[in-house]
Amino acid sequence: MRLLHIGKEGARALSAYKLRTFFMMAGTIIGIAALTVIMAVGKGTEKKVMKRVNAFGTHAIMVTAGGGKGFSPPQEGITTLRTEDVEAIKTQIRGIDVVAPFAIKRGMSVKAGANQVQTTVMAVGPEWHDAWEWYAADGEPISSEDVAAMSRACLLGTLTAKDLFGDQNPVGEYVQIGNVRFKVEGILQTRGTSPMGDEFDRRIVIPLTTGLRRLFNQDHITNIRVKVANSDQIEAIAGEIRQLLHERHHITVPKEDDFAIFSAADIAEMARGISGTLTYLLGALAGLSLLVGGIVLMNILLISVGERVKEIGLRRALGATRRDVFMQFLTESLAVTISGMVLGSVLGWAVSIVLARVTQFPVVVSWESFALALGFAMVVGVFFGVQPARRAARLNPVEALR
Repeated sequence: MRLLHIGKEGARALSAYKLRTFFMMAGTIIGIAALTVIMAVGKGTEKKVMKRVNAFGTHAIMVTAGGGKGFSPPQEGITTLRTEDVEAIKTQIRGIDVVAPFAIKRGMSVKAGANQVQTTVMAVGPEWHDAWEWYAADGEPISSEDVAAMSRACLLGTLTAKDLFGDQNPVGEYVQIGNVRFKVEGILQTRGTSPMGDEFDRRIVIPLTTGLRRLFNQDHITNIRVKVANSDQIEAIAGEIRQLLHERHHITVPKEDDFAIFSAADIAEMARGISGTLTYLLGALAGLSLLVGGIVLMNILLISVGERVKEIGLRRALGATRRDVFMQFLTESLAVTISGMVLGSVLGWAVSIVLARVTQFPVVVSWESFALALGFAMVVGVFFGVQPARRAARLNPVEALR
């Protein structure tokens, strides 16, 4: 009952100075709102990263032409990867299920009737479908016969098919890629977004030999995708592939690699590193807001103590102990920060929803943000409320009533 009475006294004091109370809440509201948005974006980014990792394949290793360490996209002008490298990996590395070479050209002009688009063309072998676990949803996949005959067959991604043919079924129709006419043999399954943010479904797949000799006019490949039998062996197998290519390409220290190797784990680490940096920056801003809010709260409460000296003296004269006065002011501080936490969480939740709808940015609002916000609010309320509460409790009742 005593604590309830103290709480009521604190609530009455806060309601008597609404504008002052709002200013005390402002820093907490902004800080908690920022914290809620940061956690929502962080959770959403993590979910998006895992979705892209799964789209890439948890059992896959990618070898790309071009030097440098870590992840790098295919470099079309680099000729360091050859079909002989593919055969060496197949025959000399154990624990591999599928090895799929392919070549990529971006921004190629593709026409179908009056429609024309710029899209990515991938020249692949029949094993490409198994390596990516990406098959034809309609029609026929690229076959070994297509590769042997250098056939002018192609499969369209779902978005490319829609760009060129609208709602019409394109299987059996013809498209012109560059100066070469191809027959549409099938439509690829919907795949979504690549680890680098490209649309997997906005591309065209053709036989490897057709692409190299008839369309791209080259004798090198840009990528080798390796699917391993056991995901626990990815790092070991990637190391063996790197050592093999070092030997084949005559690369010794300190000479830099003329290829790059990465896996789903590397992609996830890179994406989390980028989002982590952003999260730390925004987290620091949220922390600064809470710090400023706490300082403002403490100073306004100190001013309030000075203005309420007679009230404090009267309460002491009527039997209130120093502990009662201390608890009242600490309760007021906590009430301000917890109320600010509730308003800040609601504001942060609303901003997160609007952000997701306006920018298509991945956002996931979870209970963890509310729990963390409550923890921060209580810490700020107690830490910055102790000094004003202590000053109020130490007032001499006789001096206060003069």
